[in-house]
Formats: sequence, structure tokens, C-alpha cells
Amino acid sequence: MAMTVMVVDDSVTMVMSLKTTLTMHGFQVETANNGQMALDKLKAGIKPNLILTDINMPVMGGMELIKNVRALPGLKFIPILTLTTESDTAKRNEGKRLGATGWLVKPVSGEDMIRVIKKVLPGA
Repeated sequence: MAMTVMVVDDSVTMVMSLKTTLTMHGFQVETANNGQMALDKLKAGIKPNLILTDINMPVMGGMELIKNVRALPGLKFIPILTLTTESDTAKRNEGKRLGATGWLVKPVSGEDMIRVIKKVLPGA
């Protein structure tokens, strides 16, 4: 059974690009265009193996999403990778404190992203 990655980003182009790359590498992809939509899907029972989220999004950003996911039973230890233009050390530290597993700064090649995913997702 293929592993599922939830992609959370407000850019339709970025979501399409990530979905294509992930699908080519055998992952199933669930998408959401902001943190609230992702949280709603998670609460409705979607159980991804990994979440890949942007930080700056309308409605609910990535930091708030990470904080909320870490509070959900059963999802406390799911790997969460950020994929963002934010490279500020203070933001990275805040993300780590909230529970982000890793921090990728855009642009990231598809190969590099897959390499990181395989590091944090055993069996991928």
C-alpha cells in the first residue's frame, strides 16, 4: 500500500508540482490549500504518513497547523516537513519548538525533497 503525503500550500502551482513529483515516486497525495482545510481533513479521519506544509498561508498558516496537529491524538508523532520561503533562524526554531520534523527552504529540487522524505519516513 502506498504511503500518503498531505501537501498543504496555498499556491495551486506548488501543489500541482509537489503532487506530480510525489506521485512519480509512488506516494498517494492528499491536498489542502491552507492549514484549516488540512486540519479539517485530519479531524475527518484522513491519516497521512507525512505532512508537507507551507508556512505563510491565509486562514491558518503552517505554524498554527503544526501546533494543532501535535495536539491531535494519533498524529502526535507524524513527520511534518515545512516547505517555505522562510529561511529566518528564529522562524525555524519556532517551527522546531512547535513540532516540525524538518525545514526545507524553497526552491527545493524534487530529488532533494524525496531524499529528505525518505530520511524521515521509514519504509518510503
